Amino acid sequence: MKHRVVIVGGGVAGLDLASQLAGNKHPELDVRLIDREPAHVWKPMLHTIAAGTADTFPNQTAYLVQARKRGFRYEPGEVVGVDRQSNQVEIALMVDGEGCELVPARKIAYDTLVLAAGSRANDFGTPGVSEHCMTIDSRCEAIACNDHLRIHMLKAIASGTPLSIAIVGAGATGVELASELMRLADILEQHGASGLRKGLKVSLIESQSRILGPFPDKIAAAAAEVLEELGIDIHTHARVQSADAQGFVLADGRRIDAELRIWAAGVRAPEFIAGIEGLEHSRQGQVVVGPTLMSAQDRAIFALGDCASLTLPDRAGPLPTTAQVAYQQSVYLGRQLPRMLNDDQVPPFRYRDFGSLVSLGGYDAYGTLGRFGLYRGGFLKGRVAQLGHAFLYRRHQARLYGPLRGSLLWLADCISGAIRPTQRLG
Repeated sequence: MKHRVVIVGGGVAGLDLASQLAGNKHPELDVRLIDREPAHVWKPMLHTIAAGTADTFPNQTAYLVQARKRGFRYEPGEVVGVDRQSNQVEIALMVDGEGCELVPARKIAYDTLVLAAGSRANDFGTPGVSEHCMTIDSRCEAIACNDHLRIHMLKAIASGTPLSIAIVGAGATGVELASELMRLADILEQHGASGLRKGLKVSLIESQSRILGPFPDKIAAAAAEVLEELGIDIHTHARVQSADAQGFVLADGRRIDAELRIWAAGVRAPEFIAGIEGLEHSRQGQVVVGPTLMSAQDRAIFALGDCASLTLPDRAGPLPTTAQVAYQQSVYLGRQLPRMLNDDQVPPFRYRDFGSLVSLGGYDAYGTLGRFGLYRGGFLKGRVAQLGHAFLYRRHQARLYGPLRGSLLWLADCISGAIRPTQRLG
């Protein structure tokens, strides 16, 4: 009987791991991937889909197609619980927009469970956020955000009235989304939507003393200068006390009104992960794992990516919740999990910091090199940083599709970008 490996979450780590473990390379494994979405989108691209500067279809990977090509099984549905006593994952009933049943609730048994369910923005219990704000943590949410944005932009174009958008959280997601919104307005003006750019007001709200907290000061200062030149209002030391249908109330009593409100602050694990009994969790609900990404309390459960908390001996705190960490952990587990299942000794996970990149909607890009090589900690900007940002995505595609098909997709995107409009408003 094959060893049943169930992977929850088809993000950067989960889909890559399923593609590595399944197929002829490991015929002893029965690999299943569970995700509530029908297709995968690289999470660092979600802000471009939300803004409408990138199309969803050419940038997504259908799970059924990838499963057929790589030899794993795709299980559609949202995981709502894990029963450690019976080694089963509980999947909720799936319904369509009219409430009709699509896929029944069910349970899937596992011998080894890998949690790769990513993370969500954290509203910290702030009143009104869940009712009045959008998030862009998934493909579905990014598409929904763009649907709302298109409606409001079309109204603004037709009536000639201003449009205000407020984004809470000035990390990479919030900063990149803000710049993409200005890029969208510039593109639309080039296509005849006169006055839209002038009437678009984008506010970026951050509780800390500066934007891009995890990035070096030099990058944060340079990015802030570009955003201000684009006309984006940056509010630092601004803690949101509540949200309503008109905007946000700050702790100091000020209001920031906005027709569209997007919450991109904080990080927390999905609720079902924080609810798994008997495992150690971080304050954000992540599963605390050891150097082989295995939970200390259950040898059948592994976690990686944003839903895992791993502190390495040479670091003061847990690894950051970035695509870079998730990617490296999926590569590690893809190589070492089959060996661990055979009770072989394996080396611990090692993280290499390749630096950080932030792209400001084509206006500019900044980054740092990692702590290795000849250019330790070097500063990147402009075209070099933009190419580095693009390379990360193309490397991800090559991992999923293979080097040849990944290269062809890059070429096809370049050709498509030269002949098709770069905005999605219709």
